[in-house]
Amino acid sequence: QVKLIESGGGFVQTGGSLRLSCQVLEGAFRWYTMGWFRQAPGKEREFVAAIGLHEDSTDYAASVKGRFTISRDNDKEIVDLQMKDLKPEDTALYYCAQKSLYYDLQSAAGYENWGQGTQVTVSS
Repeated sequence: QVKLIESGGGFVQTGGSLRLSCQVLEGAFRWYTMGWFRQAPGKEREFVAAIGLHEDSTDYAASVKGRFTISRDNDKEIVDLQMKDLKPEDTALYYCAQKSLYYDLQSAAGYENWGQGTQVTVSS
C-alpha cells in the first residue's frame, strides 16, 4: 500500500522560509503527478502546487506563485515544496498527494493517495 510521509513543517516568522518534503513509499512514484494542498482551521482544503512527471510541468495557486517552488526527485521518490517569503496566511496543515493523470490538478477530489500532513505556522 502506498504511503506518503510529509516532513519539514514548523514555526517561522513572517518573511521566513521552510522546505517541506514528501517521501513516497511502496509506490510507482515516477509515474504519478504529485501535489501539495493545505488546510487552515475552519477552511476548506486548497490547492498549493503540483508537478507532473517532468520537472517543467508545474502548476501553482495564484497565492503562492513566485514564492513557492515544487520539485521532485524520481530516484529518491521525494517531492519537495520550497516556501519563501512566508506570510501568516500560509499557516495551515500541508498535505502531499498523488494522482495518476496530469489533469485537473487543482481539484483535491482527483488525487488518489494522501499523506497525514505537516503543520506550518507563520507568526506575524
